[in-house]
Amino acid sequence: MVLLLSSCEVGALKTYVSFSPKQSLTCKGSKIVASNQRIKATASASAAVATEPLTKEDLIAYFASGCKPKEMWRIGTEHEKFGFEVKTLRPVKYEQTTALLNSIAERFDWDKIMENGRIIGLKQGMQSISLEPGGQLELSGAPLETLHQTCDELHSHIHQVKTVAEELGIGFLGIGYEPKSSLDNVATVPKRRYDFIRDHLVRVGSSGPDMMLRTCTVQVNLDYSSETDMIRKFRASLALQPMATALFANSPFSYGKPNGFLSMRSHLWIDTDKNRTGMIPFVFHDSFGFEKYVDYALDLPMCFLYRNKSYLNCRGMIFRVRLKRYLEMRGADGGPCRMLCALPAFWVGLLYDEESLQTVLDMISDWTPEEREMLRTQVPITGLKTMFRDGPLQHVAEDVLKLAKDGLERRGYKETGFLNAIAVVVKTGVTPAEKLLELYNGDWGQSVDPLFQELKY
Repeated sequence: MVLLLSSCEVGALKTYVSFSPKQSLTCKGSKIVASNQRIKATASASAAVATEPLTKEDLIAYFASGCKPKEMWRIGTEHEKFGFEVKTLRPVKYEQTTALLNSIAERFDWDKIMENGRIIGLKQGMQSISLEPGGQLELSGAPLETLHQTCDELHSHIHQVKTVAEELGIGFLGIGYEPKSSLDNVATVPKRRYDFIRDHLVRVGSSGPDMMLRTCTVQVNLDYSSETDMIRKFRASLALQPMATALFANSPFSYGKPNGFLSMRSHLWIDTDKNRTGMIPFVFHDSFGFEKYVDYALDLPMCFLYRNKSYLNCRGMIFRVRLKRYLEMRGADGGPCRMLCALPAFWVGLLYDEESLQTVLDMISDWTPEEREMLRTQVPITGLKTMFRDGPLQHVAEDVLKLAKDGLERRGYKETGFLNAIAVVVKTGVTPAEKLLELYNGDWGQSVDPLFQELKY
């Protein structure tokens, strides 16, 4: 889970969301990024340019302006997927991806998003399709009321993409890490913003370029009603983020061989940008709140500014920054459709139900910083078999899954079926990655090529 406040859209800050206000604050629709490993801010064409210098109080008010009453809480799901040539299993080239985007736009009435004369994405209503740095295709879904709507949106998107992709000889893979090709064989997307991010990442860690080009995730964006509500949800979701990493672990291959991890994607975040990744110590402190987070964010150097439709290099500079105003869960590897629907179900059941949320907070209240850090670093290797206190993490997952199911039942939308995919993982203790490794060492004859058919959308 993370919050990213600097305009470098890389940070995987594992932190808790707990902002303890010195005075009571109210909000109208704010969104804080609480994602498995990052606190994130994005540059967009809609970013407003202040006519006067911003103050610290302006930034605190920005948070306070965004909270929503419970009846307005929504679910926004995003997922990324790898494109590959069906005949060769090689990553698609940028030119192939642009042909795909153009065809989707023309056939299904999407608006094109252009940069310097190149198509870089699509928009339709409150949905958007974008290209990640390595050409990964991302759907950013609309804010929706129920998980049924979210899953319907996902299936509609997959249908549209497949309809066009099959004509172009392209397939899309639901996995967390590119299983076969090297970095040199991955096409880069010509977006100016990514140039600045790439330049930053090579200076601050060894895994940044790999994270940008060869990883895919599924995430859900959730609302909160007040500063106190945000704090509680951030703490709960950050503490349980390694749990999500284990349940959705789905990236065990690199260069066509097992890589020693169940979630290589999550492991890469450990050495991507230590200023923006990892457990932020103050999140669980009583002093944590909007103001504390703003203080922290103001000290993070920026990568770039987006102003007047141009990107400006700000490497090493420290500015007031722009925040997202929702909780963003980023702990899970990308995967097949059933897992893409299960991820938002897991977090909605835990965070949108008061009883389940409070039970989670009680459960994690005595977890130490050392234990949380251990889970962060060990779960990508051993998944649900990670030993935690007096038993495997699987035992904790059983309790957490029940809380998620109970929370969904109390919502009253008949959404518990979306948890079935991870219920199997919890019951057996076998992650999706371990199932892939079993196939690799068995029916697949130690080849990853069959994986492209197994996990093709």
